[in-house]
Amino acid sequence: MAKELNEDTGFKISIKTLIGIGAAMATIISMWFMLQADINEAKELPVAPPPDVTRMEFDMKDQMIRQTIITTQEDVQEIKKSIEKIEDKLYE
Repeated sequence: MAKELNEDTGFKISIKTLIGIGAAMATIISMWFMLQADINEAKELPVAPPPDVTRMEFDMKDQMIRQTIITTQEDVQEIKKSIEKIEDKLYE
């Protein structure tokens, strides 16, 4: 036999439960408003400045460093050849 719910139906809730439900609702509502305030504050903050080094400048410096390394490598090879020639002359 199922119970019917009507205007005469009652249920018991303790005061502690009502206080707990009220505190939970107050916490959630206050968190919502704090989140909204933080969002609005973040919208008003200044925009971050552009980076100190642009992408084009970085690419140019990278290319220059790579070219310097290649040039240094060629110089080292030339020095090795010169040393080999000097050694050949010394030990002949």
